[in-house]
Amino acid sequence: MSTHIAARAGEIAPHVLMPGDPLRARWIAETFFDEAHCYSEVRGMYGFTGTWQGKAVSVQGSGMGLPSMSIYLNELFGTYDVQTVVRVGSCGAMAPELALRDLVVASGACTDSSMNRLRFDGIDYAPVADFELLRRAVDAADAAEVTTKVGLVYSSDSFYHPRPEIGSRLAEYGVLAVEMEASALYTLAAKYRRRALAICTVSDHVLTGEETTALERQETFGQMVEVALAAMLS
Repeated sequence: MSTHIAARAGEIAPHVLMPGDPLRARWIAETFFDEAHCYSEVRGMYGFTGTWQGKAVSVQGSGMGLPSMSIYLNELFGTYDVQTVVRVGSCGAMAPELALRDLVVASGACTDSSMNRLRFDGIDYAPVADFELLRRAVDAADAAEVTTKVGLVYSSDSFYHPRPEIGSRLAEYGVLAVEMEASALYTLAAKYRRRALAICTVSDHVLTGEETTALERQETFGQMVEVALAAMLS
């Protein structure tokens, strides 16, 4: 039993979806899982296990940011022997070719966080997705006719960044979108030799100022979750 999840042995499936919002974790379990039960409410960070198409699957909220994501990943990988994690979250588009409600599948993650610089003594470690998961996600999105882009994302330590020009510079080098967790996910999956992928829905556009409504986000998140489940379990 871990400190921040506190689930009993065997309560968490080997394959886990991870939204940042714990309420979205509950919505995913209620909407997509059969026989879902809650295994954790510690600090309001809900976790549920159920089945999808007869296969065991869990969903665990991660909170916002790399440090919070890292806490839950270390416990999922280290204590509960989780084998696969797919982040299902939102992102802000930085590329002009992206539109609201598109999916971004992160092949790798840039970051302004110091976490990996401390881990690797200043070396710019480049954390990347599991290729097989990425390929399955793209195939699932194509089959569902969901507009999807594959490329780099920017995992920022700051939601309200004091230097927005940094994002603009990254966009000049092909970075598609900004979010706050993928770098930690890919780094820790590499450490534990596990599989990981981040899939994000474009909820707002940094260049145009466009935003989705709450209803639009919910409907598009449904498509993203279906793609993630198919990539992980089909």
